Amino acid sequence: MVKTQLDQVTRQYLKADLPEFTPGDTVRVNVKVTERVRNQERTRLQAFEGLVIGRRGNGINEEFTVRRVSHGIGCERTFPIHSPVVDSIEVTRRGDVRRAKLYYLRDRVGKAARVRERARRPRTEEELAAAKAAKAANLAPTAKAAPATEADSE
Repeated sequence: MVKTQLDQVTRQYLKADLPEFTPGDTVRVNVKVTERVRNQERTRLQAFEGLVIGRRGNGINEEFTVRRVSHGIGCERTFPIHSPVVDSIEVTRRGDVRRAKLYYLRDRVGKAARVRERARRPRTEEELAAAKAAKAANLAPTAKAAPATEADSE
């Protein structure tokens, strides 16, 4: 009973417009930074771009860790996904990895620390036409089933 009450309270603070991203993806996180100069507060956005090396938690407690190397020094930041400090998350590159946590990249330097990009699946003409029609109707594209061939019926 207490858990359902907690879920109801925290549901209003969950963000709905988050992109899907996984460890291995390169993301740009825009963070709200508040500066105080001469008793005046000013809020600006600061971008932090790097490789997602892990995600943990769920619901309001979900967070992800982003790593980047700047001037030869590795820097990691952990962001709560649903925090009001995180303005937006933008996926710039999809990575192809086989692990949920990429902590081994901390020990790698230079080209050894690279993550290969996920190959994009080629689309058929039918899928492209369906995607265009869905975009024109302002709907999300739906996956069409592959047409049956003679080999499938045997």
